[in-house]
Amino acid sequence: MSTSVNMSNYHQLDNQTNNTTSKFGIIKENFAKVDNHPVYLFTFTNKNDDQLKITNYGGIITTWISADKNKNKSSIVIGYNNLESYLAKPPYFGALIARFANRIAKGKFQIGEEAYSLTINNGENHLHGGNKGFDKVVWDAKILDSDIPELLLSYLSEDGEEGYPGNLEVTVRYSFTDDNELRIEYNAKTDKATPVNLTNHSYFNLTGDVSNTSLNHTLMIDADNYTPTDSNSIPTGEIKSVIGTAFDFKQPKKIGVIINEIGGYDHNYVLNKKEDLVSPIAILTDDISGRKLEVFTDQPGIQFYSGKNLDSTLKTDNGKAIEKYAAVCLETQHFPNSPNESAFPSVILHPGEKYQTTTKYKLSLQ
Repeated sequence: MSTSVNMSNYHQLDNQTNNTTSKFGIIKENFAKVDNHPVYLFTFTNKNDDQLKITNYGGIITTWISADKNKNKSSIVIGYNNLESYLAKPPYFGALIARFANRIAKGKFQIGEEAYSLTINNGENHLHGGNKGFDKVVWDAKILDSDIPELLLSYLSEDGEEGYPGNLEVTVRYSFTDDNELRIEYNAKTDKATPVNLTNHSYFNLTGDVSNTSLNHTLMIDADNYTPTDSNSIPTGEIKSVIGTAFDFKQPKKIGVIINEIGGYDHNYVLNKKEDLVSPIAILTDDISGRKLEVFTDQPGIQFYSGKNLDSTLKTDNGKAIEKYAAVCLETQHFPNSPNESAFPSVILHPGEKYQTTTKYKLSLQ
C-alpha cells in the first residue's frame, strides 16, 4: 500500500477559523492519501470546547479530548495523530468494524441453501470483517448542515468483498452534542441476503494516560447473562447467567477485582433490553479523573474487552508503552458467530430491509 502525506492544506468551514481549540463546529484538514484516495481528519468542537477527531480512513475516532475534575484536558481514547501509525495495523484502535463485528467460526456460514466462506484472519476464524474490513477502507465523507457537529461517512462494500454476498451500501453518522455525547448511527441496505453487524472499536482509558491501568476503572453492565466461549473465543451457543461468576458487572465493581480468575475479558454480554436509548446499558467510571462514560444502545449485546492482548509493543504518540489492560473496549453489537447460531438474534439483512442501529457514548464528571 503506497502512502503519501500532505498536511499543508487546512480548510476553514462555515463560520470557523483556523483556531480549532475555541470554535464550535467541524474543521477538515488533509491527513494523507491511501492508494491515491484523499484521507482527511475532521475535528469536532462542541460549545463546551471539548473535541472529537475522526478520520475517514476506517471511520477511526483518533481523539476525544475533555477536561477532568481538575480541569486538565486529555484524550480518553487511544489514538494517533498520523495515518502511518494506523496503516501499521494496530488492533482496531477507534475504528468502524464490519461487515461483521467479532468472530465467525471457521469463516463459514449458510443462508438458505447457499454456503459461504469468508477470509480467515484470526487463527482458523474470521474476525472483524477480514483482512480488509471497513476499518481499513477510505470512506466518503460529508459534513452535515446541523446545529451540532455531524459527519456522514458512506461506503459501498461490493459483492464478494472478503467473501460476503451482496452489494452493501453503508452510512455511518457521527454526532457530537453539547452534552459531550457521541452519537453513532449505522445504516445499511443490500441487494442480496448477507450478515451485517457494525460497531466501533474505541479503546477507553478515562484517566487520559495509558500509564494508568484501566483495572482501577469501575464498570457496570446491565446484563443478567453472557455468551460463554471456547478456547478460540467462539461462543459455545449457551446463554449463561453471570451470577456468581467473574463476569457479573450488574453492580458496579472495579475491573481488576477478579480479572486474574479468567485471564482477562473478551466476552459478549446479553443486554437487558432498553431499546429507548434512555437508560445506559453500561457505565465506566474513574476516580483519578472523575470522569464517567455511559453507553446507550438498541443492540442486543456488548463486547467487553479488557485489552488483555495489548503487550507494550505499541507506543502512543508521546512514546508511552500501551501495556496490557491499558484501556477497555465497550463494543455494542449482535452476538459473535450469530450466522451459525439459530438461537441468537438474526444478523441476516435481506434486500428491501434496512439495517439501522444507534449507539451513544456520553461523557461527564461524577
